[in-house]
Amino acid sequence: MSAHGDWCLGNPPSSFVPIESQLRNELNLTRPPMTPLSDLDERSREIFKRVVESYLETGEPLGSRNLSRLLPMQLSPASVRNIMSDLEHLGLIYSPHTSAGRMPTEQGLRFFVDAFMEFGDLTQDERRHIETLAKTSSEGNTIEAVLTEASQLLSGLSRGAGLVVSQKQDIRIRHIEFVLLEPTKALVVMVGEDGLVENRLVDVPIGMPSSALTEATNYLNANIRGRTISEAVTDLGRLISAGQAELDKLTAQVIETGLVNWSGKDEEQRPSLIVRGRSNLLDDLQAREDLERIRLLFDELETKRDLTRLLGLAEQGDGVRIFIGSENKLFSLSGSSVVVAPYRDSKQRIVGALGVIGPTRLNYARIVPMVDYTAKVVGKLLG
Repeated sequence: MSAHGDWCLGNPPSSFVPIESQLRNELNLTRPPMTPLSDLDERSREIFKRVVESYLETGEPLGSRNLSRLLPMQLSPASVRNIMSDLEHLGLIYSPHTSAGRMPTEQGLRFFVDAFMEFGDLTQDERRHIETLAKTSSEGNTIEAVLTEASQLLSGLSRGAGLVVSQKQDIRIRHIEFVLLEPTKALVVMVGEDGLVENRLVDVPIGMPSSALTEATNYLNANIRGRTISEAVTDLGRLISAGQAELDKLTAQVIETGLVNWSGKDEEQRPSLIVRGRSNLLDDLQAREDLERIRLLFDELETKRDLTRLLGLAEQGDGVRIFIGSENKLFSLSGSSVVVAPYRDSKQRIVGALGVIGPTRLNYARIVPMVDYTAKVVGKLLG
């Protein structure tokens, strides 16, 4: 785990194993030395674990009387309360209301994930389910359709909200065409090899004959098929500058205007966000403050601010990253947790990230391998 609170996952383990032993080796997981919190005695560790596990399961505080009945060792409620008081002093748990039981703090959840959480591999059925849905969604569909299905898939499997953030893809060109709309405007229609169709309006010199647009269309389709926009801009710019492109001045101007317009760093090239399963977050609200937290999260998702930061969060590690509550600055107002992993293209470049967002009591042990595997499957499909 890095100082920013992430798990770096390589190949997932074959079964649930303790974090302290086999898991760290199998997942190639790195983390800084544990704090003195790891020096808790056996009774304190057991009580702390029970408080957190109860919270992750129910979302409710756990009282000393009920807790004393769950412990494997004999401890009176008074002894349990004393130990809880010590854990509260360390900042691991807190009491949400007077005379209530205890719940983990964000620091406590982080410590639990770091020191006690057991992660496991997905079953073969779960793997096949992810592969089948992802593959089905990719057949004859655009990249956006595949990513939307991945978001929906994560939502359904996690019972949280699935999210995918993707960079603007530099797609490879199958066909391009110029159509004159009015004396000074032309429509450029581009069809990518993945079937995606995009349109752009470009300025053209007044009085430009339609023959120049036809020549531009024919020339581009003959020379840039299979290239990306950036590759086409570079190659055609070099040919036109060297006088090797047999084009008249007007046609060359149209081509240059159309391609440069497409390759510019404009608004459309900022990352896009796909979110599915928001209604899942409304299914298990415990109190009015939970509803306010979800409202804030919805607001944060709607504004779609700083999406590059979500990509940045994923890029800082080589696998799944866990951000609990305020550790995640992107959705810090709602105090939500995010489990996120990057996905890569065929050249192993990070081109996006996917994951699950929800309350801090997410089922991390199940969601971490799920996000990890889905990211790998999506990367293979896009590759």
